[in-house]
Amino acid sequence: MHDKAWTGRLDSNAVLDTHLDALVDRDPRLARIREQAGSFPVRINPVGFEGMAKIICGQQLSVASARAIWGRFERLAGALDPTGYLALDEASVRATGFSLAKYRSVRVIAEAIIAGTLDFAHVETLPAESAVAYLTAHKGIGPWTAEIYLMFCAGHADIFPAGDLALQKAVAHAIGLDARPSIKQLVEIAEGWSPHRSAAALLFWRYYAAIRDREGIIL
Repeated sequence: MHDKAWTGRLDSNAVLDTHLDALVDRDPRLARIREQAGSFPVRINPVGFEGMAKIICGQQLSVASARAIWGRFERLAGALDPTGYLALDEASVRATGFSLAKYRSVRVIAEAIIAGTLDFAHVETLPAESAVAYLTAHKGIGPWTAEIYLMFCAGHADIFPAGDLALQKAVAHAIGLDARPSIKQLVEIAEGWSPHRSAAALLFWRYYAAIRDREGIIL
């Protein structure tokens, strides 16, 4: 049974530290990982259409590229509102750097919001697995996109994007696995960190960055 007390938003550094403390208490192996990762802040993006559009914009891009494209996109009049977005023509959106697939994905999401079939406020009332299922039922939103939205926009405290390559590599290195775990294996491993899985994901991402940049270690 998961601790029902951990239901608030993971939206401040103080809350993150509390989750990390509880996480290490639950799995003492992570004390060393936390020490190596060092301190890091929590990041929260806007909720709803704007947040989802930003995540889709950044998919499979470097941070620098995503930031540049988003900077151009958000300057388009109406771009951050579903009704306004639908009023934009394809050429205008794609001129910012959006691919055709991303342009279409964001358009489908805008249409679903206006139709009332996609309700981001409702998402925030759901537990982790139900929230992912709700979001991925909509075209254009895959599991990774849903999980990243829940973590970085909704501030959900119990999400672990097991399909993320960096997380797979980080967990394998950190806990001494012989090989990078499959998505299914990583889901099972992360289950032991619930209800603090978002804090665990943030910790392992930070650990991955720290280890990857260390001379002589390649993940």
